[in-house]
Amino acid sequence: MSAPPPPAPPGRRLTWPWFVALVVLYLAIIQGLGRLIGVDRGGGGFPTTEAVVRDGVIPIGLSVLFGVGVVTWLGWWGSVLNYRVPVRRWVRVIPVSMLVVAVLAVNYGNLADQPPSLVLSLFAMTLLVGVGEELMFRGVGVQVFKRAGLSEGGVALWSSVVFGLVHVSNAFGEGAQALLQALVVSTSGYFFYLCLRVGGTLLLPMLVHGLWDFSLVSHSVGADPGASAAVILPIVLQVALIVLVVAGRHSIEPAGGSAPASRRPPSTPSTPSSADG
Repeated sequence: MSAPPPPAPPGRRLTWPWFVALVVLYLAIIQGLGRLIGVDRGGGGFPTTEAVVRDGVIPIGLSVLFGVGVVTWLGWWGSVLNYRVPVRRWVRVIPVSMLVVAVLAVNYGNLADQPPSLVLSLFAMTLLVGVGEELMFRGVGVQVFKRAGLSEGGVALWSSVVFGLVHVSNAFGEGAQALLQALVVSTSGYFFYLCLRVGGTLLLPMLVHGLWDFSLVSHSVGADPGASAAVILPIVLQVALIVLVVAGRHSIEPAGGSAPASRRPPSTPSTPSSADG
């Protein structure tokens, strides 16, 4: 007698084309509202508290509310917040090293010269970035590809690729440089995915992502920002982690397989043309 098929995951069904459509709408909220209510920041960065709030906190905050609404409508909160797919112990070095470097790479001297309102609004903005992007890509995105029947490698790949492609939208302001940024962001997306696997909860990549972005943006805040030598640390770690993951790519999954049988999705992907309610 053959074993019964695993139960269908709880909640509504969302296919990958509809996920892509949601990502486009998510991006439109951030970029569109930012252009509508944002302020002229000249050469970039965040010179004032008003710039951070109008260009960052408000549009990104609304995108977080959009993500919360999507997950609530899908009924996926349990699956999104808790992702129990273990990895080998060595993978723990990824979130630990990213947290350590995020703390060390903050431009404390530049922040000390800024008004407290600017620093606090910057921290709020980057925290919202971590919450919103992780909710959309390591939350909804991972679940979409997982429920479509992809392996963990496929889930990691496509959720990271979509995450990177979203940042190609920066090409409107940065040109071809955004293509390189998209590639770098895709690798960061993979690291955040491994943070999800290590912690078993979306809260860990949210924290790592928020602090990572805070350390990066701390070098471009204020009317006359100046980058410190610590800005090189995230770059060095990014390269080191790429080398580490490539070298250990065959030893990420625990011995005996990845997810327990009860957690594996149905083998047949969902129909790619509709979202069922």
